[in-house]
Amino acid sequence: MKDVFLQQLQTVSRFMLLGAVFFFWADNLTGQEVVDKTVATITDGVKTELITLSDLRWQLALEPGTQLAPAGSDDLNRVLQQLIDLRIFALEAERIPRASPTKIEIDKEIKRVLDLFPSTAAFESRLRLVGFDSVRDDNFERLMTQRVAIEKYLDFRFRSFIVNTSDDEAKYYRDTFVPDYKKRYPGVEAPTLAASRAEINRLLTENKVETNIEAFLDEAKRRVEVVILSEV
Repeated sequence: MKDVFLQQLQTVSRFMLLGAVFFFWADNLTGQEVVDKTVATITDGVKTELITLSDLRWQLALEPGTQLAPAGSDDLNRVLQQLIDLRIFALEAERIPRASPTKIEIDKEIKRVLDLFPSTAAFESRLRLVGFDSVRDDNFERLMTQRVAIEKYLDFRFRSFIVNTSDDEAKYYRDTFVPDYKKRYPGVEAPTLAASRAEINRLLTENKVETNIEAFLDEAKRRVEVVILSEV
């Protein structure tokens, strides 16, 4: 679920990004500088997750080029739907305890986000608009920690058990890879299956991850209660 939760968060990174991706628990954060309000709640009957206006603004701050001051209603509603999905993942992740993210993993995620922007200064100027001091702000680092934790859960839950057979590879190569390649590069002979196997496996895996996530969310939304408390 990586970068808003890889080309697919780029679909998963679209749940993420994957990625965009990207995964907040507002009730664990303190010291917000912006006026806050609860926008939505998600409950599974055991625990309730909150989505606040700050959550939406934090998400938008991680998207290069998205307006923040003021944030547009369309953008706020778009990330609200993304965060509803991610809160559902957060509730599910608590059922399967995992090792906490390491400092190396957290720093890698911070660097990945920074690389989306022209400079650290440009990114930090956006962070200040939503209440953070810098990339070393304790609350920002906590957000990155939680983001990595959810990504690790998504990898475990939806990626680690996927198996692509030789028949899967051959079918994808014949029906999808070669036609797409010829469309992009007219007159150029497509690479062989053997030469393309690693890329085909990656694409097959990402497609299956996306399908499994969509099926999971469809089923999960029948079990949880989502309440929109305030329009944005």
